[in-house]
Amino acid sequence: MFTGIVSGTASVVAVEDGDEIRTLTVDLDGFDDELEIGASVALDGVCMSVVTIDGAAVKFDTIEETLSRTTLGALKAGEKVNVERSLKMGDELGGHILSGHVMMTAKILERAERGEGIDLVIENSTEARPYILEKGFVAVDGLSLTIGEVSDDGFALHIIPETLRVTTIGGKSVGDSVNIEIDSRTQAVVDTIRRMGVSG
Repeated sequence: MFTGIVSGTASVVAVEDGDEIRTLTVDLDGFDDELEIGASVALDGVCMSVVTIDGAAVKFDTIEETLSRTTLGALKAGEKVNVERSLKMGDELGGHILSGHVMMTAKILERAERGEGIDLVIENSTEARPYILEKGFVAVDGLSLTIGEVSDDGFALHIIPETLRVTTIGGKSVGDSVNIEIDSRTQAVVDTIRRMGVSG
């Protein structure tokens, strides 16, 4: 599990295509304390398992399902990703519980500077729309964020300077895609209400 409180960013060192698997090598210097093979690490919000460790160079394997459903399919060497290590017993839960199972990608529709922060409007797809509620939670590229104003077309995010400092979100432009994981509690409530409505 993860919290959506991103620790920082890391550089992608290499992207290698194999037989139905793509291997990402990421420089996790500063994030590799007590890291072991098999450990879970969220890269741009996607839960990945450590395959090999060579110093700070850590390899992760991705399959077609992950590549097609997330932004990792378009990732290139030299780009940066948001990094969060998995939650451990006793860790502070500062955001909201995330699984790292990205539901979809969505495009950035608008971007506006607001003092030292930025406002973004993210595409509100038909699939996500029932779960995108004003003042609710959503994870965008692994960041736990509070949803602002919501319309049929998009939902607003108000990004503070500290988030811009430690994540990749400030480098995103209109038209860029981001990973979306909806809040599991919201999904459970909405789906339960829907089922009750259908059965009634």
